[in-house]
Formats: sequence, structure tokens, C-alpha cells
Amino acid sequence: MEHVVYILYSPGSKRNYTGCTSHLIKRFPSHNLFGKDSTAKYRPWILVHVEFFENKADALKRERYFKSGRGSIKKNEMINDYMARQPV
Repeated sequence: MEHVVYILYSPGSKRNYTGCTSHLIKRFPSHNLFGKDSTAKYRPWILVHVEFFENKADALKRERYFKSGRGSIKKNEMINDYMARQPV
């Protein structure tokens, strides 16, 4: 089963969220439409980055990296690059 690490960004609140799932198509709407989880108050979210992994262990390792100090810097650079490419 394929696993995905993804990064979401909320332009309104300038917040980001990093997650890991095996069902991104099902998981993404839960951030923007359903539930009252920790991401609900920062809607809407846009998907800015996705990485695919063959196993859960590697995906979780990459998720932890993005949540670390050095990984957070890289994640913010990716978000800034993505937003700079968006039309005004």
C-alpha cells in the first residue's frame, strides 16, 4: 500500500499542517469540509506538497523530519516557493 506525506497551507491564517495517510483523496476533504479536528479553525487549506512512499515507516520518518527544526525550515521554503508561483 502506498503512503503519502502531505503539506497543507492556510493562506488566511498563515499556518501549515503536515500529515501522513494512505488515502489522501479521502483525507484532504476532512481538513476542509468535515470534522472538528485541529485543522478546522484554519480553513480553507491548500495542498502545497505531496511525497509518495512504498511503506508507512518511511512516510512517518519523512513526516517527523518536516516537523523537526531543520525540516520545518525546508517546509517553509517549499511553501514560500509554491505561493510565489501562484497568480495574484
